Amino acid sequence: MCGFIGFSGNLDNKEVILQKMMDRIVHRGPDMGGMYTDDGIALGFRRLSILDLSDAGAQPMANEDKSVVVVFNGEIYNFMELRRELEAKGHTFHCGADTEVLIHGYEEYGTELIYRLRGMFAFVLWDAKNKRMFGARDIFGIKPFYYYPVPDGSGLVFGSEIKAFLEHPKFVKAVNENALRPYLTLQYSATEETFFKGVYKLPAAHYFVYENGKMDVRRFWDCEFDPQSQNFEACADKLDEVVHESVAAHRIADVKVGSFLSGGVDSSYIAAVLMPDTTFSVGFDYNKFNETNYAAELSDKLGIRNRRKLITADECFDAFPDIQYHMDEPQSNPSSVPLYFLAQLAREEVTVVLSGEGADEIFAGYEWYADTPAMEKFKRLPLGVRRAAAAAAKKLPYFKGKNFLLKCSERPEDYFFGQALVFPEDEASAVLQPTYDNGPLAHELAAPFYARVKGQDEVTKKQYLDMNMWLPGDILLKADKMCMAHSLELRVPFLDKKVLEFAETVPVDYRIQGTDTKIVMRHAANKTLPDEWANRPKKGFPVPIRYWLREEKYYNIVKEYFTSDYAAVFFKPDALMKLLDDHFHERANNQRKIWTVFTFLVWYKRFFVDEK
Repeated sequence: MCGFIGFSGNLDNKEVILQKMMDRIVHRGPDMGGMYTDDGIALGFRRLSILDLSDAGAQPMANEDKSVVVVFNGEIYNFMELRRELEAKGHTFHCGADTEVLIHGYEEYGTELIYRLRGMFAFVLWDAKNKRMFGARDIFGIKPFYYYPVPDGSGLVFGSEIKAFLEHPKFVKAVNENALRPYLTLQYSATEETFFKGVYKLPAAHYFVYENGKMDVRRFWDCEFDPQSQNFEACADKLDEVVHESVAAHRIADVKVGSFLSGGVDSSYIAAVLMPDTTFSVGFDYNKFNETNYAAELSDKLGIRNRRKLITADECFDAFPDIQYHMDEPQSNPSSVPLYFLAQLAREEVTVVLSGEGADEIFAGYEWYADTPAMEKFKRLPLGVRRAAAAAAKKLPYFKGKNFLLKCSERPEDYFFGQALVFPEDEASAVLQPTYDNGPLAHELAAPFYARVKGQDEVTKKQYLDMNMWLPGDILLKADKMCMAHSLELRVPFLDKKVLEFAETVPVDYRIQGTDTKIVMRHAANKTLPDEWANRPKKGFPVPIRYWLREEKYYNIVKEYFTSDYAAVFFKPDALMKLLDDHFHERANNQRKIWTVFTFLVWYKRFFVDEK
């Protein structure tokens, strides 16, 4: 929807600083900008107009006496319900935008307002009477929120994107030495402190109160899987009902709405329920990496227009520095690249798109959640025997079959860190310089989340971990940043409070059995989709980087980064070149490791070499 920035404390030329910070995020809100300054506070906003396109919906938005001011990024899907409730209590609304329920909701309920919201959001409310800030991030982490306590204690800088902080005179730009090692394993920034030293992410489902120079951060919501015994067909019917209701809520806008369509079940289900005028798809003009034919075929069946684009390797490499600039932090999920071009394509025609993110986490769609036939057979042995074998294997160096024994122990805490495992931790250490071979290990980052679901089954544990790490850290972050790079709002109907409340009740064997994933969701989707789409195996967003890195042109692009002076600050150059050469000469498949290092170096060059 938009982007905001701000800072507390008093500086000379507040408005000038604020304007420069706002200019950094103009892509998030090209329609208009606004600012509010007062003693101790400065708030800036860039607007992408979605609801109430008039100036009355502009931000920063204040109440009648300007004692409460808000900047807000996102959509509140139950805003009409909240508005009627607040009007009944005597509050007067001046516009049709959902933003205003935050102001009057805070006046009425204080920080308890957060428990009433259904939507995707990041916001900051300034309480002028009490000189207090109250802010929050939605339960899934759909919308980003960063903050930076000024080192001299003179205030707080905050906003939708870190790059805006570069314009604050007290921001000290430096690399966080503890972020690189876990990133090499997990492919995204997994620590609460970002790659920019001293800059933190407000975690999903958390709010904060900043008062008297102190930041108080608290969790306000948690996912609680509580499977209920229920008839399979009735469960599918109910799931279909809540998805239809969520799509209806997510389609509300005063601008054109479209849909991303990959051809997989998740985006296909959303598109078939939404029935937009146009769906948007991208693929690659390379070998078998073009699956847009599935999207075109489904669109034809539904009577919907489909726009497609095939991306070249040159386009991807040329755009990659801009992609990492918009990401704010290095993130090496290859699907960020096609998503960037998909958003660019969609923005030519619409301002809002719906997509299928989140279904895999809440309905168990990843193959990592499933047992292979060999695992099912081995699991016929008593659990005690399997756990003893896994405990013995865990103490030994790597051997063929070690991971198999760990996975059959039904203790994902011992081996599962999420959907990505790029560099095993010993291999990460082998390529890093000692100064950057620091930071928490993947299992240390996962441990607090596993502790919250200690008594749950292994599938639920994996889902819970992914909902708290992978989903906000990778999937949703790239979705927001790649779409907002092109001033496009992405909405994700599966990641809705009401959909999740239902998903929490779904029995485990309705989620996954053997190698079959998202069982009841596929059955529900089949009520709207043909069999071929409802049952299509998950493929993700395949990108041909393995093959690109075996072409001399792209090998040389990466080599230039790997042999640079700044690469040697972080990595051992010989180790990097061995990875690259072994892959180029087909002695190994190192594409994910190469791409993850390359991504970091492209990010570093963009923010620390090209921009002094």
